[in-house]
Amino acid sequence: MTSKFLGKTLSQLNEEMGQIPDISVLTGGERVVVKPIPLIQISPNPDQPRKTFNETELRDLAESIREKGVLVPIILRSVQNKPYLYEIVAGERRYRAAKLAGLSEIPALVKTLTNQNAMEIALIENVQRENLNPIEEAMGYENLMKKCGYSMADVSKLIGKSESYIRNLMRINSLPESVKDLVKSGELSASHARTIAVSDNPEELAHDIINNNLSVADAQKCVRGANRSKRCRSFNKTTMDVKDVEKIESKLSKSLKTPVKLHEKRGGAGEIRITFANRVQMDELIKKLSE
Repeated sequence: MTSKFLGKTLSQLNEEMGQIPDISVLTGGERVVVKPIPLIQISPNPDQPRKTFNETELRDLAESIREKGVLVPIILRSVQNKPYLYEIVAGERRYRAAKLAGLSEIPALVKTLTNQNAMEIALIENVQRENLNPIEEAMGYENLMKKCGYSMADVSKLIGKSESYIRNLMRINSLPESVKDLVKSGELSASHARTIAVSDNPEELAHDIINNNLSVADAQKCVRGANRSKRCRSFNKTTMDVKDVEKIESKLSKSLKTPVKLHEKRGGAGEIRITFANRVQMDELIKKLSE
């Protein structure tokens, strides 16, 4: 049976039913309230990770809101020392579309949040909804680390993405603004951008990639043949000489009193493998390496 309220906006429901009562929701130890908040009392969050909003998508969402209303409440927090003003924590896109749709108010969940909590929620929501472009996502991670004192491991646990993913994406932050604009517009992929971030001349390489429709593998070859940026870690085109590797292995094995293998990959990365015979030797190695 079709509901007689289907397709009505929040303001229309108010006219027919009177003021919509607040809905109290218990989240953890805090009781929060879903209630209609006038749009004039709401302002965007300056730390919102998402900076760009597709106008066509906003108009489509506004049309949907005109027909069905705002189905998912946005999340707000009170502005300090201004009890009648609110700041958006999550849902700025819905807020903007509601304004376009001509609504005067929007259903919202008002929570008490610290700056750190607000940044976490905003970033998680945007990442999970896959609304952020790579530049915005990278800046969101960087802000969490700078403003909240998070380590990369902390961000990894919070977002549910690997440290290597976050580390590689954040390399984009070192690119010139002109190259970042190409990523934002979709002309240059995030994978291409990460590849050329270590180059001394990423702008030139970016245009070469676009003009010649180069693959990521092709871009990697170009980077290997170009000068490396001083901002990035040192890069070696060739691996170490076998004799040098053997000397290092012998020195480490003698010091640790156990077999050691050194494996260097092309580019300077690699691993050192230490072998132990039993738990006692393992404990001794851990103690020695921790000193």
